[in-house]
Amino acid sequence: MYLTIRHDTSYRYEATVHYSIQQLRLTPASGASQVVRRWSIDAPGKLDATFDAYGNVLHTLVINKPHNEIRLHVAGEVDTIALKDGHLPDAVGPIPLEHFTCSTRLTEADAAVRELAASVPSLATSGNLIELAEQIVQRVKYNTGITEVTSTAAQALALGNGVCQDHAHLMLACCRARGIPARYVSGYIEPGDVSGGVSPLGADHGASHAWVDVWLDGKGWISVDVTHAAFASEIYCRLAVARDYEAAAPVRGRRIGGLEEQLKVSVTVSGQMPQ
Repeated sequence: MYLTIRHDTSYRYEATVHYSIQQLRLTPASGASQVVRRWSIDAPGKLDATFDAYGNVLHTLVINKPHNEIRLHVAGEVDTIALKDGHLPDAVGPIPLEHFTCSTRLTEADAAVRELAASVPSLATSGNLIELAEQIVQRVKYNTGITEVTSTAAQALALGNGVCQDHAHLMLACCRARGIPARYVSGYIEPGDVSGGVSPLGADHGASHAWVDVWLDGKGWISVDVTHAAFASEIYCRLAVARDYEAAAPVRGRRIGGLEEQLKVSVTVSGQMPQ
């Protein structure tokens, strides 16, 4: 599928900011599931580019003069490739698989998470992963404004509400509780019908999204959209992978000054099938 993506982010501050630093993981890489045709980031300053430990493209923006807002504009075009049952024909990657079996603050498993993880007798097949995703979305309904980006998998499960980030963290927590490597994926989705169902993100707009890759012995990485209980497909564009949201967040930063901030994000994704 040919995806056209636009992502606008603005921060407005109540008081003057004297210094800010932003880390941007907003650039997809060409790989087994996608080819980037064109991509650009407009920012109010120089962007220093490198790669992080996971191989994600990382831009750093430093503003050391007084400012009251930051605007970021991302635009691009990506050709995505259909995946059979979510299978990514990628190698293990730069990070050992054992790294993705270790829990993090956001994916620590408590007794309730371990019980949920055990609700599916085996996680040895792709179908088992979808069965676990179905259990997760039954227990954690998709509702915005209840959890925060700092909420843990256990907290989302206890609340019974969350968003795609929470669903992904809960899947990671369940897999890791059973010693199965799993990693967080941030990116974009062209919403609409997903495996015959209606997207909870809304069919009238594109969105930032989060899902997971799970390593199955003998098969490799299987990409699963937990929120939709479906395999990732050609309607997804991958931005970054890591152990959880904190290391894969599209934008993270710190500042001196500013007091309260007002954040606005607009994401549109449109897709077209090849002729």
